[in-house]
Amino acid sequence: MAEKKAKKITKKPLKKAPAKKAPAKKVAIKKTPVKKALKKNTKKVVKTNTVANDKSKIAPYKPKKNEKYMSAAMKKHFIAVLLLWKEHLKEEMQKTFDHLRAKGETYADPIDRASQEEEFAFELRTRDRERKLINKIAISIEQIKQDEYGWCESCGDEIGIKRLEARPTATHCIDCKTLDEIKEKQLSG
Repeated sequence: MAEKKAKKITKKPLKKAPAKKAPAKKVAIKKTPVKKALKKNTKKVVKTNTVANDKSKIAPYKPKKNEKYMSAAMKKHFIAVLLLWKEHLKEEMQKTFDHLRAKGETYADPIDRASQEEEFAFELRTRDRERKLINKIAISIEQIKQDEYGWCESCGDEIGIKRLEARPTATHCIDCKTLDEIKEKQLSG
C-alpha cells in the first residue's frame, strides 16, 4: 500500500489588500444660475394701452332700456373717459420729460452712450404717438359738443357703445373700419 504522505500545507500569510474605502457620498450640489451683469441703462416698459389702465377708474357705460343713442348721459360718460385718458397721457409725457432731463448725463463709453440714446429715442417716439392721441381726444371732445360723436364718418351709422368703450377716439363703425383695413391690405400687397 502506498503510503500517502501527508503533505503539510502551510498557510502562507496572505498579503492584505489595502482596505477599501467606502465611496464618497454624493452631495447634491445646487446649481445656481449664472447671473448676467445688469446693464446700467435698462429699458423702461411703456404701457401703450392707456385706455385699459384708465377704464378701471370709470365703469363701462350701460345704456338704460329704450335710451336713445348718444343721450346726454352717454355724452357725459364719454367726456369723462376722454378727459381722464387725456390727463393720464399728459402725466406720462411729463414723467418722460422729467426722466430725460434727470438722465441727461453723458457717458464716456460709446456703448453706454448709444444705449442711452436708443432709450431716449424710444421714449420720444412713444410720447410723439401719445401727443397725436391727445389731439384725437381733443377732436373727439369737440365732436361730442357738436353732437357728431359716436357716428361713423363713412356710412353715418352708430359706431356702437362697445367699440367706443374700447377705442373712445374711433371715427368709423366696425364694418367700415374692417373694409378700410382690407382695402389697405390689398393696396400694400
